[in-house]
Amino acid sequence: MKILALGDVVGNGGVRVISENLSLLKKQYNAKFTVINGENADMVGILPDQADTLFKAGADVITLGNHTWGRRQIASYIEDEPSLLRPHNIAGNAPGSGFGIFDAFGKQVLVMNLIGHFGMQTGADNPFFSADRILRENQGKFDLALCDFHAEATSEKQAFGYYLDGRISAVWGTHTHVQTADEKILPDGTGFICDLGMCGAYNSVIGTAPEKSLATFLGSVPERFTEAPGELMINGACFDIDDSGKCVSVERINLVVKG
Repeated sequence: MKILALGDVVGNGGVRVISENLSLLKKQYNAKFTVINGENADMVGILPDQADTLFKAGADVITLGNHTWGRRQIASYIEDEPSLLRPHNIAGNAPGSGFGIFDAFGKQVLVMNLIGHFGMQTGADNPFFSADRILRENQGKFDLALCDFHAEATSEKQAFGYYLDGRISAVWGTHTHVQTADEKILPDGTGFICDLGMCGAYNSVIGTAPEKSLATFLGSVPERFTEAPGELMINGACFDIDDSGKCVSVERINLVVKG
């Protein structure tokens, strides 16, 4: 069973490049299940109509991150949409859920969305222990499990991957918007990559117009970040999972398309 995971969707360009290309991408990789991180679809957060567009394009699950509540309109939407996940280990009384079990071609697929500690400043619970609880409380209910670990530090992401190695089928990182070249199968059969990258403007600073980002680093008056124009890219990975739930291959996806 091939699982398609796509990195942080940034801005309207990111939503559009997914909307226009996801069906072809799924056919190309023969993907049976697709998870997309959408927390930056509206640059800081996601709007209900953007989530609708990503689902219509073919996303089975949309995960979020530290900007989950950047657009408050999503709070009521997430209560009624079990396929839109926010990090499980943020505030316990927050709307929505941080994991779900979904049917995909006769398989029960558990998807977890967790957020890291290092450098995130969210006050989240320990993601390692949160993953333990999810797996323990749902034992016997799923055939394979996946995790979007939304975190800053590559060290924390790597440690998290090894922590879950052999217990779930794939762990991928999101948040930095820069794709890493460390895709691998861990010793006990879990597919892993530190960061999927992003879907959005190719000539950009993590999806935003370079001049807006430069202003911050050069000490100029801060400006509101806007998405960059021009060519768009799709970053992600395809995980091939066998009948035992082990990952047998990981392929990075890095495509550039016209804007």
